[in-house]
Amino acid sequence: MLKVVLALGTTQTLAWASGIYIPAILAEPIARDLATSPNMLFAAVSLALLISALLGPRVGRHIDIVGGRGVLAGSNLLFAAGLTLLGLANSPAMLFVAWAVLGVALSCGLYDAAFATLNRIFGLDARVPISGITLMGGLASTVGWPLTAWGVAEIGWRETCFAWAAAHLLIGLPLNALMLPRVPRAAPKVDSAGKPDMRMDRAMWLLAFTFAAAWLVTGAMAAHLPRLIMATGASYSDAILAASLLGPAQVAARIAELTFGGRIHPLISARLAVTAHPLGALLLGLAGAKLAVVFAMLHGAGNGVITIARGTVPLAVFGPENFGYRIGLIGAPSRIAQAFAPLLFGLLIDRIGAATLLVTSALSLSALVALLVLSPTGGRSDL
Repeated sequence: MLKVVLALGTTQTLAWASGIYIPAILAEPIARDLATSPNMLFAAVSLALLISALLGPRVGRHIDIVGGRGVLAGSNLLFAAGLTLLGLANSPAMLFVAWAVLGVALSCGLYDAAFATLNRIFGLDARVPISGITLMGGLASTVGWPLTAWGVAEIGWRETCFAWAAAHLLIGLPLNALMLPRVPRAAPKVDSAGKPDMRMDRAMWLLAFTFAAAWLVTGAMAAHLPRLIMATGASYSDAILAASLLGPAQVAARIAELTFGGRIHPLISARLAVTAHPLGALLLGLAGAKLAVVFAMLHGAGNGVITIARGTVPLAVFGPENFGYRIGLIGAPSRIAQAFAPLLFGLLIDRIGAATLLVTSALSLSALVALLVLSPTGGRSDL
């Protein structure tokens, strides 16, 4: 188990650092170089996340049948291709082409695919390795933002993209291809039409809404956290410092989940997690930029646990049968929501600045309401 966790934890850190977190740093230099708006890049990122959402259930179903080793290794090749195209982009149109390729990579290479892979390997015992890989992946922003910012300053944004592409070929691909075990081909339960035998009942819709609301906030913060902190009056260096603590906060929360989470239902952990962002926003609103670090750490802690919940709650509620396809369906609305988050919140910050935190807090609290409606016993008939 440890070998698998270390390998997947490393490749997930790489995938998030070079996929989800780079737009926050690259948007300004790319916009200057291509004579366009930063929101053009965020629109391209939105396309990538939308592609990822649409492909997610199909990827999950494939992993349910054959396992995730090939899918995850393939994602590294796609990441390398997309990042290379991004580094070569000389027009807004090429930005969209590059991010379309990266969208396919995201569908095959982020947590949903990794969770489905762990389910095929470990079944109901996947909660611990799920927590383990997200524990390592929680450092993606801490690694990604400073490294990308350093790369832009020292070698340029194009060369930084090429460096991330090389990391996928030299680090990610060997780990996914060589360290993940093969699993026997499975035959998931299907209906008469040959499709996975499940329906979007009330419990699934509640979880889909929960993760969609939470991922709107996650997507907004991943793309705009330094900028949003600056809107509260913080300097650029202070904003980068506060945002860089997102990762350690996620890791600390995931250590706590890994240590104590087995004593409580994952649904209870999820309810606590979605309250952290509104609490941090309240403190930031009351005290201003001097509590930017506290806000970033509370947001990071909540985001760290809700990411684990994306895998552990459906596993606890529904069991391992057709797990990859199920989390693909549950996760599709959240990926669509996340697809529009960078552009939507970029425009929102332009208009209302720090008041954007009222919107993100309302989304987090709506997720809490949905989780309170869902029973921790996991049965569908009691909802």
